[in-house]
Amino acid sequence: MTSFRLSSGGRIDRTTSLGFTFDGRPLEGHPGDTLASALLANGVQLVGRSFKYHRPRGILTAGAAEPNALVTTGNGGRTEPNTRATMIELYQGLTARSQNRWPSLGFDVGAVNGLLSPFLSAGFYYKTFMWPAALWEKLYEPVIRKAAGLGRASYEADPDSYEKCWAHCDLLVIGAGPTGLAAALTAGRAGARVILADEGSDLGGSLLSDSGTIDGQPAGALLGELLAELEGLPNVRRLPRMTVFGWYDDNVFGAVERVQKHVAMPDPERPVERLWRIVARQAILATGAEERPLVFGGNDIPGVMMAGAMRSYLTRQAVAPGRSTVIFTTNDAGYRTAADLEAAGLTVAAIVDSRGDGGGSWQGRAEVLEGARVIDAFGGERLRGVTIKTADGTRRIEADALAMSGGWSPIIHLACHRGAKPQWSHEASTFLAPVQQEGLAVAGSAAGMAQTATCL
Repeated sequence: MTSFRLSSGGRIDRTTSLGFTFDGRPLEGHPGDTLASALLANGVQLVGRSFKYHRPRGILTAGAAEPNALVTTGNGGRTEPNTRATMIELYQGLTARSQNRWPSLGFDVGAVNGLLSPFLSAGFYYKTFMWPAALWEKLYEPVIRKAAGLGRASYEADPDSYEKCWAHCDLLVIGAGPTGLAAALTAGRAGARVILADEGSDLGGSLLSDSGTIDGQPAGALLGELLAELEGLPNVRRLPRMTVFGWYDDNVFGAVERVQKHVAMPDPERPVERLWRIVARQAILATGAEERPLVFGGNDIPGVMMAGAMRSYLTRQAVAPGRSTVIFTTNDAGYRTAADLEAAGLTVAAIVDSRGDGGGSWQGRAEVLEGARVIDAFGGERLRGVTIKTADGTRRIEADALAMSGGWSPIIHLACHRGAKPQWSHEASTFLAPVQQEGLAVAGSAAGMAQTATCL
């Protein structure tokens, strides 16, 4: 079995089909898909190869932290290598190619490196290929670079245009999840000039993939109300597809906006990307938190995915990760994924909870294995099953998908941009942002808050 599209649900437009290709294979998706979700919906789980050993790689996340699904898009001067499939909006005519494989993704000669891994220690090439010295530049280095490289840039001229601009505001809100939306609304109602920036194509953050209720109201309905009120505030500027990448002196922030990266043929009268320099009297970092992976043998096999990402694909794009899923978790987030999978009619083979008393409130059908852990996953180009260690020994479960959740780490990189150090929190078991810095406040999950209602 493999991933597939559910017959109903999601935030996609099923009335419109979008044709695209991956490694020359024609496929179809819908508006609202990313390249990653469209590939999963078509049963494509193998999307790349690892850097050194050329091991099969699948889609791990649903956002900007994706380490595996790096592809090359476009042709000619519009070729763009090393682009995250999880951040590419699907459009008609999109052309994507896998990287770091030869002659094909399914049959990669470089995979022999995996068999030779005991002999290919870190830095072995600098010690092994020293003699004769004349061959390093002519033979050794070109071969090594070809085997270990990622995507290739085009030598053709870029036909598109780019621009830069300045903006000034009273408040810059970085991140448009629950916390960012609440902050922008609060300041907007007070009459402040607000810029709300988010790297996603849709504003809402975790509310976009939340199938539950918040204070008795469905998350989707709440999101609709928040966005509708924001749209009615002329002093609030909403900027999706915008990544804030730097924090500089005098509270100047650098950001890049993807203006036309989601269309096949850009309008020549408009830029494809815009560089912003934003001067803000105050800024709020509301970037949320990222789910942590877990360590076990085979945790890189296609079909192994972050639990939150699996829930996002299920609720936003109606994509099932597989027919039978094992959940491996150290916290309650894994149970939310299990509940959404069962609500969609999918099988949860087992919930493996490393805690000794974590599943007491679980009301679903799946078996809960407390005080257990996944020690190995097996399969080649896709997951076949897992081996679980329990107090009674080990057992093997057949499954074609595995969701893992090792807790959450606040996304605080920007708060450390000017030299401040993150602070370890024993209570939260994670690094938190540095103490309050002038000009920048940290809020919501980025500040260690765990519940959506609390963030709001």
